[in-house]
Amino acid sequence: MYPFLRMTLQLARWRKQALDPWGTHVSRHRILPWDLDMFAELNNGLTLTIYDLGRIPFAYRTGAFQTFKKNGLYLTIAGSCIRYRRRITGFQLVEQRTRIAGWDSRFIYFDQSLWVGDDCAGQGVFRAAIVRNGKMVPLEEEVIPLLDSESIHANRPHLPGWIAAWAEAEAKRPWPPEAV
Repeated sequence: MYPFLRMTLQLARWRKQALDPWGTHVSRHRILPWDLDMFAELNNGLTLTIYDLGRIPFAYRTGAFQTFKKNGLYLTIAGSCIRYRRRITGFQLVEQRTRIAGWDSRFIYFDQSLWVGDDCAGQGVFRAAIVRNGKMVPLEEEVIPLLDSESIHANRPHLPGWIAAWAEAEAKRPWPPEAV
């Protein structure tokens, strides 16, 4: 079940602390017994949910969530690439770092990582589409103008080459997949 209580607590904790769109949202999460798989480590499905617990408060803190909602827009995940490097086990305190890596003509890319102490346990790159009435909305024409475009464009990072290469590979991937 989705951790609505955890999300509510995260949003309540961060709701009055604004964040620049190019800032990094840092949150901490205790890994609970129901987050574990049969090998007593963070379940890979719950890993994606933990990343949600960083991205959604990030959107609230930057004001993007409120702006999107006011304009009938929604942020939806359209792809992800996860790298696991260290086990995360029960009761460990995990620090999550969330930032925008950049965007292209179709997607906003989030770079997120999970840290246990000084060690990076994993990293996820998530591409998000902005949708209205079930259809993707062009970022440059309809979304960016709604945001504080002076700040957005003045500090816009170039999409890192490795993320651009992943996006290019995804564009070449056949859809729908071949029947097996």
